[in-house]
Amino acid sequence: MGNDLYNRIAVLRAERNLSRQDLADALGINYQTVGFLERGDYNPSLTLALDLSAYFGLPVEAIFSRQPLRPLSEAVYGDAILKKKGMKEWTR
Repeated sequence: MGNDLYNRIAVLRAERNLSRQDLADALGINYQTVGFLERGDYNPSLTLALDLSAYFGLPVEAIFSRQPLRPLSEAVYGDAILKKKGMKEWTR
């Protein structure tokens, strides 16, 4: 198993109209760390992952995954979108 860790930090930050500096200040970390996390150049400590979870009000597994994450619209509204598009399953 590889060490790849995927995340939705950039999407969650953008949804809330937060800069990297805003998020960093809220978490007490350097803004460059946020960039490293978003790009997957750095894996967070357990403490930081839990802090991000608490900050965004989401479970850790909604933010981080060992496998590529589906787009949030697909994850949340997947069946409705498929039905509207007349599709039976998502294609990549």
